[in-house]
Amino acid sequence: MCPSSRRLQEEEQQLRTSSLPAIPNPFPELCSPASSPVLSPGSLPPGDPSTGKYVSRSPTEASLPGCGNFISLHKANFPGTEKKNIVKIFSEDGMGKVVEIPADMTARDLCQLLVYKSHCVDDNSWALVEHHPLLGLERCLEDHELVVQVQASMNSDSRFLFRKNYAKYEFFRNPLTFFPEHMVAWCQETNGTIPPSQLLQNFLASSSCPEIQGYLYVKELGRKSWKKLYMFLRRSGLYCSTKGTSKEPRHLQLLADLEDSNIFTVITGKKQHSAPTEYAFCIKPNKGRAELKELRMLHVGGYLWSENVSENSLVAMDFSGRIGRVIDNPVEAQSAAMEEGHAWRKRSQRMNMLGCHSPLHHSSLSSVIHVAQLWFHGRITREESHRIIHQQGQVDGLFLLRVSQSNPKAFVLTLCHHQKIKHFQILPCEEDGQVFFSLDDGSTKFTDLIQLVEFYQLNRGVLPCKLRHPCTIVAL
Repeated sequence: MCPSSRRLQEEEQQLRTSSLPAIPNPFPELCSPASSPVLSPGSLPPGDPSTGKYVSRSPTEASLPGCGNFISLHKANFPGTEKKNIVKIFSEDGMGKVVEIPADMTARDLCQLLVYKSHCVDDNSWALVEHHPLLGLERCLEDHELVVQVQASMNSDSRFLFRKNYAKYEFFRNPLTFFPEHMVAWCQETNGTIPPSQLLQNFLASSSCPEIQGYLYVKELGRKSWKKLYMFLRRSGLYCSTKGTSKEPRHLQLLADLEDSNIFTVITGKKQHSAPTEYAFCIKPNKGRAELKELRMLHVGGYLWSENVSENSLVAMDFSGRIGRVIDNPVEAQSAAMEEGHAWRKRSQRMNMLGCHSPLHHSSLSSVIHVAQLWFHGRITREESHRIIHQQGQVDGLFLLRVSQSNPKAFVLTLCHHQKIKHFQILPCEEDGQVFFSLDDGSTKFTDLIQLVEFYQLNRGVLPCKLRHPCTIVAL
């Protein structure tokens, strides 16, 4: 090619380049050199041949590992993209975290995002709670609910809480607990011949629903008194009988339409609403911001619970041989449990001898080693431990450890069993100059609280059930 022809092509290329406008670079840190504020025409992303528009992807738009492909944290703020919404989430310690989410994010997706950002173990027991402090109400959001829509119907003083709720899926794990035979009309009419699986399927079906009936206390509107009425829970709503236990249509009055309402737990029932006990709930319409006079307060008069069959089906096992065997003799089972406890002690003593020979150092270590555990809640009151147990589900085996108020050298194991909260004092005892901990008057001893908890997570011992679910308070 001759020099004149090459010079002519270069002039034409410069002319085409100079005729294009300079486009501001939205991501100057990605250009080379880094300080370049302008994208050159040759560096533009490829265009869409069907529309003639440029296709751009924000470098900050990325799916979170461990959360699937359901969410991206940030999107480029170009015209036509999805609007971002600000949601503030609070933890149990009162600290809040601002999260930017899309409008179609569900409660389950947000929980998984918070689990990832807080480095928690995702065991499907984390929940997003709608909390109304002035009304004294709260509820656990269902997985499919859109967080932005729920936030739009909340009062200015309301907030979202992120906490554990081990009873979140309890309806599907133990559905019979929610269908006592004496309260289900179908069981009464068929003499209990309907199998439990069919009962649950009928409840979840759209065409049928078992009628559940029983007495409830209802707070009269505008008054502090509670009235005992016979209720009928049907798919069309909650009805009360104006004449005893009659279910004739002329005696039934619609108390609440559950189709467009949410069920809340009353967290200040006795103090704020004069309920006989704290076992109260509220039916709150979800259209806009409901006033106090629109709320339906109900009280069950006591907490219902049924026998946990799974706990009674536990058996003692002997794994000393090549093949495990069931121990049928109760005396032999008790002896095996004692031997396992002694073996646990010997192992801990060997570990202490290998790790440290100073009794002073060991004593100081055993007195503080439990502080960093999730199940240890420090110096809280008995009432506070009850509140935490209630909030996190009241399932069997839910527990926490705290410092005893009556004995500053002792600890207390707070355990939930059959929806009743029980307390077991852990006392220190000294043997051969070494301090141990025991909750059965020294029959089974442990060098620290971590070993005690691990032992009772595997063995029921003197407890009504094994330790299964630690009460956890996470800081966002």
